[in-house]
Amino acid sequence: MDPDSVSKAFVEHYYSTFDSNRAGLANLYQDGSMLTFEGQKIMGSANIVAKLTGLPFQQCQHQISTVDCQPSGPAGGMVVFVSGNLQLAGEQHVLKFSQALQAVMSGRLGLCFRGFIGACLLVEYASLDRYVESLASRVVV
Repeated sequence: MDPDSVSKAFVEHYYSTFDSNRAGLANLYQDGSMLTFEGQKIMGSANIVAKLTGLPFQQCQHQISTVDCQPSGPAGGMVVFVSGNLQLAGEQHVLKFSQALQAVMSGRLGLCFRGFIGACLLVEYASLDRYVESLASRVVV
């Protein structure tokens, strides 16, 4: 499976979960994860989920415009940049958003998304193919 397919499948899963059940993102983070949000550095799965669920809006809809991916590092890593629109419930105008993630292969744990502007996300699959297949089975069209 190519990096573009992996990054697009992950982005669909992540933002679909963010929009419908932010607390459900907890299993995508680990204790060493860091989220940098408007200059604030938030460390660890529980703290990141607390930040995301504590945002001043409860309902939103992400509309992804771009998912750009490029190789990074010697071990099959990649940098993923996402941009799009964010529609908050009850608001007339959409907001623009962007998020950058660095994905690296993590030996026994599979694919690990390390965020430098965004989030560090851990996906426990041994291969990219199995990871994409598992995401495809969760995505509702």
